[in-house]
This record gives sequence, structure tokens and C-alpha cells, in this order.
Amino acid sequence: MAVVAGVAALAMILVLATCGGGGGRNEDRGDRPKRPEKAASGPSTRLTVPAAYDTARGWEVSDASPDYALAARSGLLAYLERVADDRFRLRTLRTGIGRPGWSGEPFTALAGPEHFPRLLSVTKDGRQFFVVWSYGKTGRGSATPSGPFVSLDVYDAADGSRQRVEVPWTGAPTVSGAGPGILIGDGGTRSAVVDPDGGEVSVAAPKDLRPPKGCATCRQFTAVHGLTAKGLLVGGAREFWVRDGWFSRDVAPSGADRANGVPVSLDSGRLLVRWQKAKGTRAAATRDLWAVHDAASGRPLVTAECHKPAIEPGTYPQAALSPGLRYLVAGNLAFDLEERTGRCFEEPDGTRPLALTTVTDAGLAYGATDTRRPAEALAGGGAPHVVDLATGVPEPLPPGVRLPVAEASGVGVFRWTDQRDRLHLIGYARKDRVDTAP
Repeated sequence: MAVVAGVAALAMILVLATCGGGGGRNEDRGDRPKRPEKAASGPSTRLTVPAAYDTARGWEVSDASPDYALAARSGLLAYLERVADDRFRLRTLRTGIGRPGWSGEPFTALAGPEHFPRLLSVTKDGRQFFVVWSYGKTGRGSATPSGPFVSLDVYDAADGSRQRVEVPWTGAPTVSGAGPGILIGDGGTRSAVVDPDGGEVSVAAPKDLRPPKGCATCRQFTAVHGLTAKGLLVGGAREFWVRDGWFSRDVAPSGADRANGVPVSLDSGRLLVRWQKAKGTRAAATRDLWAVHDAASGRPLVTAECHKPAIEPGTYPQAALSPGLRYLVAGNLAFDLEERTGRCFEEPDGTRPLALTTVTDAGLAYGATDTRRPAEALAGGGAPHVVDLATGVPEPLPPGVRLPVAEASGVGVFRWTDQRDRLHLIGYARKDRVDTAP
């Protein structure tokens, strides 16, 4: 972590002046940070955080972009800064030691100068990449603009080398890095996959999705849900498949209705699915069966049961994995993929679910009750809790405690928006972490 005496010089390097990121103001909610009266080692902003973290050791980036990305294996955090009225630059920070890594060259985004470009990370064959993307047209302000396209700047996390890929696209795109490639979609059946290594683009038309034979519901509400190592993950009204790969009906876990599953979240080769319980089984009318599947083969790895929601959610919570990929949490669900155990954190009648946000390699999961979704818990809403997945017992945290959005290199990453609407990314070292940097 290398907390040195010359903290003023380090702060000048890390605290970067950019255009303010999004987020709401923190009013009198008990989560306003305490600032030391004089300069001290570590980050200048001292939030109230879980006891596992030391607010005196770490780093801070102020005026950060709304998006950030982590490359856990490389130990890098990436964010964007505004270097001119209409130009941006990608910056990286070494999360373990709190010092700057490589930086990209300034560029102009298609989305225009008033909006930060979007930022995500993607991993393929063990290599990690950062992807900055925007959508728009060239020839801005000219009489003959070209058609709209998605512009992607793909950076190798190891050394910052960059390649630019441009994909013609009509309509608002969605862009994801949850699989072994960059997936561009429209929320329906149109998609394109960009190889982050070589930049090759593969376009899949709706007719190319090829539903399995005998699946009538596969042609209803058809949509591309993600990218696996074996190809596109596609879903219909009640069943799903990987094109030229596996079919959900053939990989349903024991106790599930084989013809009634919904893919919910895909990340790092792990697919979370909500299954209806098989008709005639115990509590089939009141409970759902949730399973984590290996995305390449479709094989179920671990399951858990939860009460059916009183009202179907518009969107399901996205899965969050520990850096070492052993633990997975999503909403009130938590899984140990090594021990093959799963839990649903809610009262016996299904009330007061625990919305889990983050899980560490130590098996500590953070979240909050009395909140509708994990994003609200990360923003300071609800009653914060921590649960050791080895015991499965949630423990309340003091009111006003901020929860980490991620952990990398033994450092918890926190987001906080000050009263001037400037977003801060703050890293606090775990108390059990031994500093080895010079």
C-alpha cells in the first residue's frame, strides 16, 4: 500500500480534477464522512465502513467518472477523466499500492462532450481488457454525417496497448463484457460479438439464433441474454439455449420444471437461473428454485430455494462474484461454488430479504435489509448487514455504514458522492492485509 510520509505529493497524483460524476447528494443520513483536522496518512475522506477495513490506509480518486472497471488479476482499477471540454482519457490505479498505473491517450467520444463514455472490463483466456465505448455518428455538425455506430477502444490491462473497433449499429445499443468477448445487443434478437484480442466482429442475425427443435416457447419473446465460451446464450418465453451448444431442458437441476427456467445473470462463466419447481413437488406454488450453472456446458453446480416474490420484478439482481470466483451473491441469494452450498436470506415467510451487494474471497458478504435492490444498499439505504457464508448468520452493522462495491488486492473499494455532486472512489485496506510495497 506504500503509505509514505510525503502524502501531499501522492494526493496530488491520485486526486484528479475531472468533470463531476453522477449520483445523488448525501443529505443528513448519517453517512457523511469524517475528515481529519490535519493531513494524515491514507485517503483524506474517512467514511464509516465495516470493521474489516482500515480507513487510515488506502487511496482516493475524486471527481471520478460514473463508470469504473476492475481487472482483479492485474490489480488495476480503471476510470475516466476529462482532459478538455470535449476529450477524455482512461486512467488506471494499482489497487494494492494506491499508485497510478498506465494511462491512455486523450480521445473524443461519439456521445458528445456532455456525457462521459461508458467503461467496462472483459476477460478472455485469462487476459483482461478495459473497454471504453460510446455510440453516435461521425461528422458531427457536418452536412453529410455517416450512419450511427458503436465505437470501442479496447485496452490490454497488462500494458495499456489500445485498438479501436467500430461497429455499425442502428438503435440504442447495450454493451456487455460479462462473457469472453464484447457483446453488443439491442435487448432483443440482434447482436454482434467483438473479440477483445484481435478486434474481429461477428454479427448474428435473428435467423441465426436457431432455437432447439421441439421448443415452441423458444420462439416467443426471444432475446440474446449473454455470451458464453460456447457461443450466444439465447432465451425464449420459458426456455433457453446456447446456439449449437446445450438446451435448458437437458440441464435442469433436480426438482426443477425442465420446461420453465429464466436466465437471470451471466458473469465469468457462471450463469444464474431461476427455475419453477416441478409440479407436484413440495411448495411448488410458493417457492422458486435458483441454480448456478457452468455457462460452457450448462451443468448445474449448486441450488437454493427462495419464496416467490409477491410481485414479479422488472429486473433481477445481477450476480456479483468474489475476486477468486469461489462465491457468488445476487439479491438475497448466496452460493459457495467450492463447497456447493446455497442459501436464501429471508424470513421464514419470505419477508425482509437481505439484498446482498458484494462478496469477498474470505466469504464475507455485505448487504442490507429494508431496501428494494442492491443498488440502494450501496447508496447507503436500508439496514446494513454482513454475513459470513461459512456460518450463514447475518450480523447487523451500525447505522450509516457504507458497503464496499468491490474488493481487489485486499482493498475494499467504496463510492461516495460529496455535496458538490463529485463522485469519489476510495480504497480502504483490509486490517488483516500486510503491506509489502516499498
